[in-house]
Amino acid sequence: MGKLFGTDGIRGIANTELQPEFALKIGKAIGTYFGKGARILIGRDVRAGGDMLLRAVESGLLSSGVLVYEAGMAPTPAFQYGVKTLGYDGGIIITASHNPAEYNGIKVLSPHGIEISREDEDKIEDIYFNNKFHVVEWNGLVNDVKREDKVIETYVHGILSQVDTDKIRSKKYKVLIDPANSVGTLVTPIVARELGCKVFTINGNLDPLFSARTPEPTFESLSETAKVAKQLGVDLAVAHDGDADRAIFIDSMGRVQWGDRSGTLLSYWASIKAPNLPKRIFTAVSSSSLVEEYLKQYNIQVKWTKVGSVDIAHMLFKEKGVAGFEENGGFMYPPHQAVRDGAMSFALMLEMMASENENSAELFNRLPVYYLVKTKVRITEKSNIKKIYDEIIDKYGKYGNIVTIDGVKIIGNDFWLLVRKSGTEPIIRILVEAKDENKSKELAKELEKLVSELA
Repeated sequence: MGKLFGTDGIRGIANTELQPEFALKIGKAIGTYFGKGARILIGRDVRAGGDMLLRAVESGLLSSGVLVYEAGMAPTPAFQYGVKTLGYDGGIIITASHNPAEYNGIKVLSPHGIEISREDEDKIEDIYFNNKFHVVEWNGLVNDVKREDKVIETYVHGILSQVDTDKIRSKKYKVLIDPANSVGTLVTPIVARELGCKVFTINGNLDPLFSARTPEPTFESLSETAKVAKQLGVDLAVAHDGDADRAIFIDSMGRVQWGDRSGTLLSYWASIKAPNLPKRIFTAVSSSSLVEEYLKQYNIQVKWTKVGSVDIAHMLFKEKGVAGFEENGGFMYPPHQAVRDGAMSFALMLEMMASENENSAELFNRLPVYYLVKTKVRITEKSNIKKIYDEIIDKYGKYGNIVTIDGVKIIGNDFWLLVRKSGTEPIIRILVEAKDENKSKELAKELEKLVSELA
């Protein structure tokens, strides 16, 4: 039996790997999993093929007797919040998050708004591959798709209810928002306006082809945004990915700050805001050493996890803590919801600036300095991933501790490296971090060459 679900949902190239025939069948499987009469919220981001896949999935759901409520376009966290607060039995989002423009995908939500567990993904795959579909009789097909118009309004209200709006408004912050030409533009500028900010946007038009920049916010893709932020002299800039569950910040000096740096600061702030929650956070092995180095002074425990927001969210939901985050900019604040949420992260950062009475550059200057280099190598079906991992351990294992929670991470005295197969793209991701910038660059180049040869 094959595997449909990756690190975060099902993804593939639109109309090549993800065709309407597949979407119809997986819709039937998802509908069968939820059961006849279940109320399911469905929507999409801006990606090409989104409407095609949405209609096909809806047809499959209706075939299985599910009640379908369509919310149109919105950020992933808005759908997740909507499922949880508007009383749905589950949800489906047509999105490929940060993947390149040619990709689309299908994400399935539990009643809590969190992506379904790995075990439940297996159940849907079993229904799909073994054709165990529930098909209603003709007279059970009387429920048409209904419209749900309260998702964005409910979500914005939920974010504003979690922060001190008066304190933020009093600062009259000047902000720049880069929604990546996708659904973040439908929410984050509204949140900023409601918080009394002077709002500038870049890449704010909806564009299914992502012609201005790639959907993933990286140092490279945000170079123009960072220049504009510096020229405008904003207090804070925020950039989203394609479905706006990530937030990468650019500080008041125009510096792009990676997600584990913002996640560390926001984790400290979350521990202040939610003193009744256990003082621990959850983050993946891909996050920086600075996380523990900084948070230990506030007695905040760091629990390391596999890479993937699904795993982090489920651990945060079950074991409880003040926050969860990924180094890619996905931050989870459980008093709001235990999933990545770009607009919520933005509001929390503004609140932290206002409450601590420091600008964004001063906040980020609190953190120890490490130099991170991220690169990747394309792989094929013939690539021997185990051999790649074994070679990395053989060559670099002698320099430090070996961690194999997800891929291979080696932690040395003054550096760490991580080599792992992506769960969403046919690539091997390489991360290197050191306190010496040249060492980071040289080691990353060396690893990229080695992995390229092996792949």
